[in-house]
Amino acid sequence: VEAEAEPEPAKEPAPAAPEKPAAAATAPAATGRPVPAAPATRRLARELKVDINQVTPTGPGGRVTPEDVHRHAESGTAPAAAATAAPPGHVAAREVREDAAFVEFAAHASATIPFLELEPLPDFSAEGPVEIEQLRSIRRKVARKMVTSMALVPHVAHFDEADVTELDEFRRREKDRRQGKSGGSLTLLAFVVKAITAGLRAAPAFNASLDPFREEIIYTHYYNIGFAADTGRGLVVPVVKDTDTKSIIQLADDIADKATRAREGTLPPDEMRGGTFTITNVGPLGGTALLPTINYPEVAILGMGKVQEKPVVRDGQIVIRKILPLTLAFDHRIADGADAARFVGELVRQLSDPNLLLLET
Repeated sequence: VEAEAEPEPAKEPAPAAPEKPAAAATAPAATGRPVPAAPATRRLARELKVDINQVTPTGPGGRVTPEDVHRHAESGTAPAAAATAAPPGHVAAREVREDAAFVEFAAHASATIPFLELEPLPDFSAEGPVEIEQLRSIRRKVARKMVTSMALVPHVAHFDEADVTELDEFRRREKDRRQGKSGGSLTLLAFVVKAITAGLRAAPAFNASLDPFREEIIYTHYYNIGFAADTGRGLVVPVVKDTDTKSIIQLADDIADKATRAREGTLPPDEMRGGTFTITNVGPLGGTALLPTINYPEVAILGMGKVQEKPVVRDGQIVIRKILPLTLAFDHRIADGADAARFVGELVRQLSDPNLLLLET
């Protein structure tokens, strides 16, 4: 009889092999070729201590995007050296984050606009003392609006000059006569607003807006003229509404009132909205001409320089006249140079003859 064999002790199951991280499973294989990525994305990877060759790409054509770099860095697969304390003299962590944010923005910009390669500003303090001020309040709003306008609108400028000799004589005479009464602050700007309003009725393309997403032109059948006002807090644009229904005296009073409240900081936001056309006047500060930026989403802006006495030829004779330089900057998507020439030509004609403006009133 065979002896019964003793049962073998039960074996413990072998531990399962650790799973590889998902990122590693989809990491690009080494091919010996450079990883497709924008220069700004590569800079971002260097800032975050990420080996770009180990980043899983999600962009078109296997391109590594800034989001891919951030995702890889946040997954904890970046080299341990990134977590070690920075050596003396190394850039502070806050500055690294700021630089990384810039690189990410630059990568998006360069991917959108061909040949655009944004570079960070140099260290100005290396050359001498500097002072840093945060961009706040009105100045920040102006900066955003101007960048929007210059980035979206193809600007074209038309230059001309208006002989305002007779108009200025009439204005000064009426201003003196009306001291202490309505119209006592009669300025050249009030006459220009009235002339512009008449011109916009004849050229509605300059009193419009362009919707680039719907590819539509929106013609506004009302006339709200804004004027740039220099204040201690920055540039603001009060809007005089319904200028087609107001006399030059009423326009002068409105302009004076809004300009005063803008300088005092008491002009409410609703009185700086709804403009359809803007005028900027640097004449009181000097300057022979300027190239203004369109007040988006409007499509045109008129710049006024300083009125100067100049020798001009009239009827074969050299005479001294008061000349007002004008610049019309306009959106070339909605109007052409010939349209601008006709518009400014009519404006010059009206400013050269006060009687024409009186007929408009």
